[in-house]
Amino acid sequence: MTRTWVRELTGWMLAAAVALVTAAVVASSPRAELLFRDGDSLIVALLSRSVLSGETLDWAMSSVLFLPETALFSGLRVLLPLGVDGLFAVSAVVGILALYGAIRLVAGRADEGRAPVGWSVVAVAVVGLLATTETSASRDALELASLQLTTTYYSATVVAVVLSIGLARRVLDGSRRVVPLGLSLGAVAALSTLTNPLYAAWFTAPFALLSLTFVVRRALRVLALGLLSAAVTGTGLGLLLRIPFAAWIANTGAGYAQPSLWRESIGYYGDLAAQRLESPLGVLALLVGVALLAVGVLRSIRADGPSSRMVALASWVFPLAVVVGAIALGTHAGRYLQPIVFLPALALVASPRTLRLPTAVRRTVAVVAAVVALVLGAVSVPRLATAASEASGDPDLACVTDWVDASGRTGAGQFWTARLPKLHLDDPARLVQVDHRLNGYAWLVNREDFGVGEVTFLLEDAQSVPWELPTSAVPDEVVDCGRWSILDFASTPLPLGPAHS
Repeated sequence: MTRTWVRELTGWMLAAAVALVTAAVVASSPRAELLFRDGDSLIVALLSRSVLSGETLDWAMSSVLFLPETALFSGLRVLLPLGVDGLFAVSAVVGILALYGAIRLVAGRADEGRAPVGWSVVAVAVVGLLATTETSASRDALELASLQLTTTYYSATVVAVVLSIGLARRVLDGSRRVVPLGLSLGAVAALSTLTNPLYAAWFTAPFALLSLTFVVRRALRVLALGLLSAAVTGTGLGLLLRIPFAAWIANTGAGYAQPSLWRESIGYYGDLAAQRLESPLGVLALLVGVALLAVGVLRSIRADGPSSRMVALASWVFPLAVVVGAIALGTHAGRYLQPIVFLPALALVASPRTLRLPTAVRRTVAVVAAVVALVLGAVSVPRLATAASEASGDPDLACVTDWVDASGRTGAGQFWTARLPKLHLDDPARLVQVDHRLNGYAWLVNREDFGVGEVTFLLEDAQSVPWELPTSAVPDEVVDCGRWSILDFASTPLPLGPAHS
């Protein structure tokens, strides 16, 4: 094995250690709600189970199709003898590892005087550090680094954006494989836009803006225009590829853009930022982010070549463009701003030079850091396993699933109430997703479920809106399952109304 391969393998091992530490810390905090129980976070696991079961697929998705995430989760489900919560834990680790791989591509080749592997590990460790400062159970909090550990919330799009920057960097580095790299960029853009149009806002639009910096230079004009053409063409192709999936897309996302609400958008994101800064960990995250942005600006000025300058510029221009764009469109979702936490870390790999230290000192520091990282990674495995086991051992959830499985009947529940039990049932179709009037709620669910026509029990919890039933009926009994209650209407079945999204 050559020294290069040893170096690369070591980088992946250290990145795995970082991923294990990050996942274990997040999974052991209230943020575990998003990893194991959040209604939105369960869509990939539900869709994966549906695909592997061979049942008829008539899914109502959001504007995001979650194709890469579902493929990954399905692969893990086939390969690993784990329960769904164990798969969530493994997927969290894989999400950080995938980000490392993309960052490593951005870091460039390992030439003399450069340490791209080491700086890539540092960059992903910084993202991991930011994730460990996030402890809120809220999906709306401005805690964005930890979203990379979920199976949803755009983890694949995050990797795709970094990967795209890496492909562009390799072209500007003077690689002889310009055409294959350009085609690869177009392919990534097409597949990413197909599964999530947000890629266009996170990469294509900011990259078009950034390309103006290089188009004015004659020596780089052809390469810059070629990269821009690949990105734009790929994005356009991805939008066209969404047409065959139109029946699955219950919301195109066009309604999320409301430019007239830009003032409200500023207030919304300002409130989220203020809430984030109420804790010392939030202040720490801000300081780390500001430091990374400063490094990015500095390296944009002092870049040692066009490829380094492109990465350095992307580390702060892209996040700025995304924030401005999100406000200009009047959006109200913190997750749309994810680039502000993962792209600034690319400043660390824009010019990944070897530290100017004596060789003996440099090697000693590297060995000590590697040993510490690997030890922390190893001790994080049981902690992560315990967190997954605790999620699986929820007695209230077990009460619901045991009762429903034993009844052999079909019931209904509202979105936030039903999602978790639905995932853990022997047959998810036994729990139909409805609104408070018993109309089918076709959102992130297989519409085949609504074919049952009527249900004989209702599931409710503190998040449920009071029921407005289509018929006057009193439950035969109410089964207490902790934070859930099962209203049993065995003697008076309740008809389902028409489905809507």
